[in-house]
Amino acid sequence: MDLLFILVNIAVLIALIGVLIVMQKKHLTFTKRVFTGLGLGIVLGGLLQAVYGTGSEVLTQTTEWYNIVGRGYVRLLMMIVIPLVMVSIIQAIINLEKTAALGKMAAWIIGILVSTAMVAALIGIGTAVVFDLNADQIEAGQAENDRASMLESTLGEVQGTSTPSKILNFIPSNIFLDMTGERSTSVIAVVIFSMFIGIAVLGLRRKSPEQAEKFTEIINAIYAVVMRIVTLILRLTPFGILALIATTVANTDVAGIMQLGKFVIASYVALFIMFVIHLLLVGVFGLNPMTYLRKVIPVLGFAFTSRSSAGTIPLNIQAQKNALGVDEGTANMSASFGATIGQNGCAGIYPAMLAVMIAPTVGIDPLTPGFIVQLVLIIGISSFGVAGVGGGATFAALIVLSAMNLPVALAGLLISIEALIDMGRTALNVNGAMVSGTLTSRILKKFNIKTFNDKKAIEQDIAL
Repeated sequence: MDLLFILVNIAVLIALIGVLIVMQKKHLTFTKRVFTGLGLGIVLGGLLQAVYGTGSEVLTQTTEWYNIVGRGYVRLLMMIVIPLVMVSIIQAIINLEKTAALGKMAAWIIGILVSTAMVAALIGIGTAVVFDLNADQIEAGQAENDRASMLESTLGEVQGTSTPSKILNFIPSNIFLDMTGERSTSVIAVVIFSMFIGIAVLGLRRKSPEQAEKFTEIINAIYAVVMRIVTLILRLTPFGILALIATTVANTDVAGIMQLGKFVIASYVALFIMFVIHLLLVGVFGLNPMTYLRKVIPVLGFAFTSRSSAGTIPLNIQAQKNALGVDEGTANMSASFGATIGQNGCAGIYPAMLAVMIAPTVGIDPLTPGFIVQLVLIIGISSFGVAGVGGGATFAALIVLSAMNLPVALAGLLISIEALIDMGRTALNVNGAMVSGTLTSRILKKFNIKTFNDKKAIEQDIAL
């Protein structure tokens, strides 16, 4: 009987995918198809949970099948991340006239990412205070206690990694290992390696122009093929979002959300405030925030459902270049750096809220200027190297809490709502990366305002 129910659930998913295919054949816009997939996924996930209940065998096996579409799509995106970043960075540098422009670009991108992460920390502190969040208010069950024990065991590894060591990890020692994405800093390592190749070609162009030209032709050909692969994968976005959100909603711990409802609300209030700050920054630099928002929503929708900043890199790059008008080099670098540096949600808001919640349990007043300044500075420094996949926020929290001499086990109390708030955090992370690229391109006078203002440049090159 269970097998029959599972087959019915699979058939429903296939039917909904069919609806999205029909929409695509009727040439409905990419944005409409993405949000239709999102809406259908929410309804499907809600029905599955209502019918079978969280944790049931039918639901567990159903979501495993759904993961072939959802997580399979994320894997395809992850598959193309390293080739895309590598070839794009090399090509972008080859097209630069001076290597000095590369340093300015990187400095502005990293500066904006880290600065906004520190602002996000202040937002997190303020929100935790306004909502009167306190770790003592949360009851611990078996799952929470198990999670706390795991975090304490992980703490030793985190404490043994100093900030200089984390920065050192950005530098590749085995580029073939980093091409496999084995390390949390693999994307940055590939960016650095690609920058060296690009700079070497610029030098070769002066000494041996013929060889440099041959290499440039090869890179341009590879780039064209990689971008075609990206286009093919991005066409699957509505299907991936449908399956991802259905699985997430179906497995959501409603009881845990009800118990920790105040923290969930506070988290999303903080995320919303920081998102508004991003839009204000866009406005300050002479761009229409609503135009920006309309063009990035499909990307943020995927980031929200996938919970992977790294997996969103291809969508991020495409949207920046083709919809926002960001120059190619800045788009590639900001998307790549933003997946591991200065994540506003995971490395900014979340650790700050936890620190304010936990501090009173050990007799520390989180509102003293000394505590706030120390916390914001530590978050700014520790925002380097947070993995751009699910779980990065926990890693960031461990670093910050241990640096502040606060107990890390209490972070395990939030396990039941981790997935729900991580969706919002990831969307904010990705938006922070896109804002850094947009502002940097604008500052360096490489921004294409005509593309930004073109309403038709929102999805034509992202998914068609």
